Amino acid sequence: MRDTRPLLLHSDFPPVYRATLDTLQVNLGYLCNLSCVHCHVNAGPTRTEQMDAETVDQVIALLGSAAIKTLDLTGGAPELNPHFRYLVREARALGVRVIDRCNLTVLLEPGQEDLAGFLAEQQVEISASLPCYLQDNVEAQRGKGVYSTSIDALRQLNALGYGAELVLNLVYNPVGPVLPPPQRALEADYRRELALRFGIRFNELLTITNMPISRFGSVLLAQDQYHEYMQLLRDNYSQANVETLMCRSLVSIDWRGYLYDCDFNQMLDLPVLASDRRRHVSDLLVDANLEGKPVFTAGHCYGCTAGQGSSCGGALVA
Repeated sequence: MRDTRPLLLHSDFPPVYRATLDTLQVNLGYLCNLSCVHCHVNAGPTRTEQMDAETVDQVIALLGSAAIKTLDLTGGAPELNPHFRYLVREARALGVRVIDRCNLTVLLEPGQEDLAGFLAEQQVEISASLPCYLQDNVEAQRGKGVYSTSIDALRQLNALGYGAELVLNLVYNPVGPVLPPPQRALEADYRRELALRFGIRFNELLTITNMPISRFGSVLLAQDQYHEYMQLLRDNYSQANVETLMCRSLVSIDWRGYLYDCDFNQMLDLPVLASDRRRHVSDLLVDANLEGKPVFTAGHCYGCTAGQGSSCGGALVA
């Protein structure tokens, strides 16, 4: 698989500096029951990387010692980590808001039959990947049969109160090298179509730009679309999006406990505070103040600032 990393490192992206840290985005491992085309972490059923109990305990200790408001759990399928439920319980006991980045189909995996009920009991917010409300588009990205399973999972979540008193957000990624359409308009389409077809409700739609890295980046190179896509991102750069970039208030933690400015930098192996050594979650237990420190930027950062902007919380501007 060809790698876009060498092409992204030499960039004229403007400097970005950190604000107050309030979110930990923790990647619990790359194991996943799916292998999606747009996946920027190359997750899949054969991956073995998983965060261990010691590192999970260090994350919990950090939640208890620093002013962290949100724990954002991702993967792979984060729920497949054997320590997932322990981490969720401990974080919620500390009053921390927990987000589970769920691919939906994991809720119907053997051995996970009670997972949706657990998430509801702990009042975990769910950000669920559903690349489109149409079957063909979903299965083009995620594989045959994924659409119907996702719909079944959404119905299960709705029955537990998700989409009403419990937060259920859906996540859209474009199919191919294009920018997402305006988030508000697309959300209205999702809401109408999912309600009419299946009676499904949700809270918000989050649109996320495909990053030119990892699996998606290699596809761009293979199809000779990389430079065209990068030009699209650069042509649509918006300075107004820089102030609200997620990397200013978030730290990404990989399955080994090492720190990055965002999940995308993690996949490009661009560590936080680039220097002579890697920072670990244990370092934040000593000093969690990163305010004013520079963010490690590269060419892919144009993906977060193009058009309406993009973050793990969706568009940066209405």
